[in-house]
This record gives sequence, structure tokens and C-alpha cells, in this order.
Amino acid sequence: QVRLVESGGGLVQAGGSLRLSCAASGSIFRAVAMGWYRQAPGKQRELVAQITNGGSTNYADSVKGRFTISRDNAKNTVYLQMNSLKPEDTALYYCRTFWSSTDYWGQGTQVTVSS
Repeated sequence: QVRLVESGGGLVQAGGSLRLSCAASGSIFRAVAMGWYRQAPGKQRELVAQITNGGSTNYADSVKGRFTISRDNAKNTVYLQMNSLKPEDTALYYCRTFWSSTDYWGQGTQVTVSS
């Protein structure tokens, strides 16, 4: 069983920054890839960024150059540093992992960017 808990969301003005955290329970963290997803009202959930257990990363085109995903295996935590935020980044942000044929999602943290 894996439990994911996100934090760090909030209200920020356009051009500002936020850092999201996702703390994972369980002993499998080092072995799994982690991802950040987001869902805006009326839109489908979309991938924002992923990081493999080896530290390789990939990003959605819309956030490249602005967002950075990282992980701290000692703390069982994955981060999403978000800079130069835009109103279109407003969404509920989730972290996700996949292990032993099971999808695990956190409860989400709201990010709101005002113009």
C-alpha cells in the first residue's frame, strides 16, 4: 500500500512561484517513478512532469523551462518547483505513482494563479 500526500498549493500572482511537495509512505519510493498531474475545471487531467527512479525527467511542453521536478529519496518526497506561473496553470495538482499493477494518487493540492 502506498499513500501520497501533496502540499504546497495556494494563491499566487502571475509571475510568482510555488513549490509543491508529495510525501509518500511505504518502502518502495526509491524504486518507482513519480509524476505530477493537474486538472483544471472542465478539462481532462494532464501530465505535468515525471521523474524516474533514476532521476530522468520529462515535462509537458506547456511547463518546460518554468517547472522543475525533483525527488529526495531519503525523505520519500517528490517536489515540483513552479516558476513564472501563469493563470492557465490554475488547477488541482496531483502526484501519482504506479506499483505492482496499482495506480496510486494523492488527494491533490489547489494552485490558483491570479492575473
